[in-house]
Amino acid sequence: MPLMSLLLQITTAATDSLAAVTPATEETLSLFDLALKGGPIMVPIALCSVIAVYIIFERYFSIRKSAKDDPNFMNNIRDFISNGNIDAARSLCRNTDSPIARMIEKGISRIGKPLSDIEKAIENIGNIEVVKMEKGLSLLATVAGAAPMLGFLGTVTGMIKAFYNMSKAGKTIDISLLSGGMYEAMVTTVAGLIVGIFALVAYNLLTAMVEKVVFKMETSSIEFMDLLQEPAK
Repeated sequence: MPLMSLLLQITTAATDSLAAVTPATEETLSLFDLALKGGPIMVPIALCSVIAVYIIFERYFSIRKSAKDDPNFMNNIRDFISNGNIDAARSLCRNTDSPIARMIEKGISRIGKPLSDIEKAIENIGNIEVVKMEKGLSLLATVAGAAPMLGFLGTVTGMIKAFYNMSKAGKTIDISLLSGGMYEAMVTTVAGLIVGIFALVAYNLLTAMVEKVVFKMETSSIEFMDLLQEPAK
């Protein structure tokens, strides 16, 4: 019996030791759960991301549409005007949906007036078209700058909360209390940086697309003004 009692004690001790060294089930967090731990500041960051995504897709397709042009458009305009067929040139402009066509149409409607007036009319329409293409880009730039700042704000407030909880704990400070508060506070920084970087890159790409269209508009307006100064055939 003493031997059986000793074996039972050894078995019990071994079982307890194995349970002690068995790792606890690792807790995993989904992206949604992690976002929730960011606190209330995640709401404006999420709003910034929605605004950024909407502006990016809406502006991309709009600017892409404006960038499409008929390579023969200016050649046709040249032929019509050279042959004195102003109505056909104006009709071609009206049937072509592009900033360049609207600029040239305004210039055609001013034919017969001083060249300076024609050039000014074309420039005014060009400025209006550029403003249309840039609509929303200033808001996208604001999101690119504001989102990281909101993230840092959430981190600072989270750290303040973590240290406050430590001060309330008194002498019995648990390191997990601080580490838990810190990683929760860092969530807002990561979220803000992701939204900010995404918005900034998209803003630069969209701006480059607008500049490409503006270059085409300027080239076409110069070509049109040169056409008006050519001697009549």
